[in-house]
Amino acid sequence: MPKVALYNMSGDQVGELELKDSVFGIEPNEAVMHSFVKMQLANKRAGTASTKGRSEVRGGGRKPWRQKGTGRARVGTIRSPLWKGGGVIFGPKPRDFGYRLPKKMRRLALKSALSSKCKNDYIIVVDELKLDEPKTKRMISILDALNAARKTLVVTSDRDPIVTKSANNLQGVKTLPADFINVYDLLHYDTLLITRDAISRVEEVFA
Repeated sequence: MPKVALYNMSGDQVGELELKDSVFGIEPNEAVMHSFVKMQLANKRAGTASTKGRSEVRGGGRKPWRQKGTGRARVGTIRSPLWKGGGVIFGPKPRDFGYRLPKKMRRLALKSALSSKCKNDYIIVVDELKLDEPKTKRMISILDALNAARKTLVVTSDRDPIVTKSANNLQGVKTLPADFINVYDLLHYDTLLITRDAISRVEEVFA
């Protein structure tokens, strides 16, 4: 069962915390994590590209010239895709690129990302993260005291607007409640700074 140091907001170690093997101690599956990140990025795609076909382009209601006898190729409309200003053949239309992986794969991907962070000692666990008022300067001092990397994901048990506002102006720092933890953010940020309550919440859901 993996163990991590438990710190307070001043950066002092106040104990140790045992993490569950089933969440933080599995062998990371890179293929599943890759599939999950691809799914997340696909679900973010707007898919708003749009073109007009020959029936949607303005104009071209009259046949330009008669069918036979002119010596020119037969044409039904000046808005043919072969003409300048005509429609687009098989052009893109607004669509949804999103899809979902099976539930077991999603859970395995998240456990793999958490285990990878734990295996490489990129997890910092604090006993609590409480601020009296939104203060960016205070958040900087906490991150410096905990030796957090420049790119840090801060995870709390519940949505904390004061912590979020304190970190909003810090480049490379993102805050999330435990219920919204995801593979892309875990892999994108170098350090995972998480509270003890958030650890309990994650283990409760994914153990």
